[in-house]
Amino acid sequence: MYGTQSRRDLALEFQAHMPILRPSIHARRANLTVKFQDLYGFTVEGNVDDVNVLNEVREKVRQQGRVWWTLEANKGANWYLQTIVSSTLKSSLKFSALANAITLKRLIRKGIPPVLRPKVWFSLSGAAKKKSTVPESYYNDLTIAVEGRVTPATRQIDHDLPRTFPGHPWLDTPEGHATLRRVLVGYSFRDSDVGYCQGLNYVAALLLLVMKTEEDAFWMLAVLLENVLVNDCYTTNLSGCHVEQRVFKDFLLKKCPRIAAHLEDLEFDVSLVATEWFLCLFSKSLPSETTLRVWDVLFYEGAKVLFHVALAIFKMKEEELLMSHQVGDVINILQKTTHHLFDPDELLTVAFDKIGSMTTTTISKQRKKQEPAVMAELDQRLRRLNSLNE
Repeated sequence: MYGTQSRRDLALEFQAHMPILRPSIHARRANLTVKFQDLYGFTVEGNVDDVNVLNEVREKVRQQGRVWWTLEANKGANWYLQTIVSSTLKSSLKFSALANAITLKRLIRKGIPPVLRPKVWFSLSGAAKKKSTVPESYYNDLTIAVEGRVTPATRQIDHDLPRTFPGHPWLDTPEGHATLRRVLVGYSFRDSDVGYCQGLNYVAALLLLVMKTEEDAFWMLAVLLENVLVNDCYTTNLSGCHVEQRVFKDFLLKKCPRIAAHLEDLEFDVSLVATEWFLCLFSKSLPSETTLRVWDVLFYEGAKVLFHVALAIFKMKEEELLMSHQVGDVINILQKTTHHLFDPDELLTVAFDKIGSMTTTTISKQRKKQEPAVMAELDQRLRRLNSLNE
């Protein structure tokens, strides 16, 4: 969405053409670090190998786009909405709906074309349905009603705005700051239990770059926090996030036992890196084009995707991690890996083909198992703070 309407149109045209990146001859010969701008305006640093990977990925996106356009031509513009098969229909069955659902899942894992991403996300995530339950003027009325009001949430938002993707050609401008502020402040009043939590600024900023309008970005944030992610992830005590970290540690032990054992020997707490991954939904860690491929699947398949992707990052660097001797080494390996993960297909292949199945039901059971320990720990922490203040 970033910028004016004309700039937004230019951005969409840029996405559609996705130019081949060509580093200079000098850079190719010397294999120096090169800087370039990705599809969403972020300046990316990488070597020539990274550029080649990005070019290959963009060619796959072009091919994938042709598949989506062909499906739209053959099945209709909103064919992907005809994917729900009710239990009463399964016996007699509407095979077309089931086939669409299977096709859609595979297609989304291969990536939604950038030009189609706003409308596909808005429909499949439930954001369109959520928006339809309130008056048409809801968002505009909300932003007017809260204008000028000051709360701890608005003060923190104002503090975080200039730190949200600094240097971005639209987000780091007065217009970008104002737009992001309206979305974040508006949501902080919509849900006072959440209010505002650091990390949401990065999520909302990326939504603004993808969605066609500020209001659509607001509804995507709403459906994300209210329907897609686990409850209490962004509340004051971050209880939901603490639960997710414990569940993730359990899955790491189960899915990557060698890594888990080695990290235990090093006394490395995986939450040192994974907390930011889960709170920011990888938006601060992965390149934007890779992050949005993860979000493609997240909005369709749910929060289990975060576990798949987090485990995949560890799995991809298993041998290197097993050779590490210090906590700092582990952090450096993981940070370097995420910052240069320009191939989302490689990441998602590991996430879904090599990690193995993790159903939503299984994850929910693990959450319920961990909740009592987390709440007891938070309660103990609160008592300790209160005793210090007495």
